Amino acid sequence: MKNTKQKLIIEQVDRKLRVLKPLEMIIVPKNGWVNTIRVALKMSLKQLGKRMKITMQSVSEIEKREATGTITLKTLNEAANALNMRLVYGFIPKENSLEEMIEKRAREIATEIVLRTSNTMKLEDQENSEDRINNSVKNKTEELIDTMPKYLWD
Repeated sequence: MKNTKQKLIIEQVDRKLRVLKPLEMIIVPKNGWVNTIRVALKMSLKQLGKRMKITMQSVSEIEKREATGTITLKTLNEAANALNMRLVYGFIPKENSLEEMIEKRAREIATEIVLRTSNTMKLEDQENSEDRINNSVKNKTEELIDTMPKYLWD
């Protein structure tokens, strides 16, 4: 990657994300974390409501919204504080790293570009060998990784 600042940013973010990777195996409880922690602590809706300065009906609504995925991070953070917990929030790449994500996407685009050119050449009876196509894809992938053009994520 030519842009050393961008490369450094990617490496730093990858380091931070790597710490979260083991957490991807955690299964969120069916009723959500707020309900699960509250029940484990034998804390009533009323008691949690008192700690949050809201009604027990509002706590019940929070638990329902978490279970359905419609809760805000702000509300989750407030509930966590009331339960004497910390809300931890992050993303885990589906690939192993941001670098791998970038490489995969660059390879996809490079393949499209090279095959488009190759098809045009085939129509003109100037077909390339498979090795030459693979080499072109590899070179174009490296170029895309180096330049990281804006269209990489289109």
